[in-house]
Amino acid sequence: MRSNLTRSTNIPKRAGSKPLHHDTRVVRSHTATPRQSRYAVSVTKPSVSLLRHTLPFLTIALLAAVVYDGWVFYSRWSHARQVERTQQETEAADARKALDMLGGGSLRLLSFYATPGVIRRGDHASLCFGVIGAQSVRMEPAIKALHPALSDCLQVSPTKDTDYKLIAEDGAGHSATSTVKIRVSP
Repeated sequence: MRSNLTRSTNIPKRAGSKPLHHDTRVVRSHTATPRQSRYAVSVTKPSVSLLRHTLPFLTIALLAAVVYDGWVFYSRWSHARQVERTQQETEAADARKALDMLGGGSLRLLSFYATPGVIRRGDHASLCFGVIGAQSVRMEPAIKALHPALSDCLQVSPTKDTDYKLIAEDGAGHSATSTVKIRVSP
């Protein structure tokens, strides 16, 4: 009479995996000699490899690490971008405030004066002017080529009493003028 007995033995559990089972089959052998055991033991190897058990867990861990790194880099980039925008807005507000303090973006003569107002023949006087929002500046009578500036002075030596006229123009066709007189004494 043949009998097949099957018994399952547990192998110690490895970290992060399910316990592996070996099937042990005890088979009664009719051809065994008296010195041999009447029972033969046959052990079969597990059919599922260790890689198949660990691959899903490694994949999940790798995906979690990639998602975490992506979140860290994005949050740092987003924060740096927000700080940069805030800084640009602050600088723009400061520039608008300074422009408003100087008269806004419109054309304006800030100053035009002569020092001293009375000179002797052959002496020098300083003509000083300041404009904002101008693209071109000229003086009559013409002295030299002038450029728009917040503050600029030039030396003049008139031989007789002279009225100097400052004309500032913007690109929109607006102009502003001012006149100053320098007196010459003998």
